[in-house]
Amino acid sequence: MLYGVQTPRRRDAQRNRSAILKAATEMMLGRHSTVLMPEIARRAGVGQATLYRHFPDRQALTAAVIAHELARLEALVAANADRPAAFRDLLAELLRTQIAMRPLVLHVRRLDRQTRDRYQQRMITTLAAPLRLAQQAGHVRADLAPSDLALLCTMVEGVVETADADAAIRSIDLMLEGVCRPAAPATAAAAPDGSGARRSP
Repeated sequence: MLYGVQTPRRRDAQRNRSAILKAATEMMLGRHSTVLMPEIARRAGVGQATLYRHFPDRQALTAAVIAHELARLEALVAANADRPAAFRDLLAELLRTQIAMRPLVLHVRRLDRQTRDRYQQRMITTLAAPLRLAQQAGHVRADLAPSDLALLCTMVEGVVETADADAAIRSIDLMLEGVCRPAAPATAAAAPDGSGARRSP
């Protein structure tokens, strides 16, 4: 075998892992409180033995889905690195995913505090640079700290617990209005005399 060339067995294992992760992520897009491992295996088209070989328990699978979602957020940040105004969309995506993936949020609650804090810190670190650039460009209020992003997530979670999804989405819109600044209006055309003021007719 040539160095660095994957064997068919290794490629099959990677495909199986990707299929399992995709099925688990799709099943966590909803308000169901329980995501069963046998159902994930069925949707992924693999046997339960294969599922447990890749992810020995629900916690390992939850960790993989979280890592997948964080990697997706990081990719979005990288794709918008030169667009300070995109911070609003990045924040909205984070908060709306929190609403959409209710089973994942419930599983995260069952993780130990240290693990939860590690994932939260990765999220904050991912958005810290876009936040700073957006603030420098005047798109976001200057007093918003990176640690406040976790507070916004907690606020959305509180709305989800006491209201329906529509109300939670509305709460995100209100938060974004409070955090982000509207785009500056176009500068008025300069007067012929260069003063920038409009002449009276």
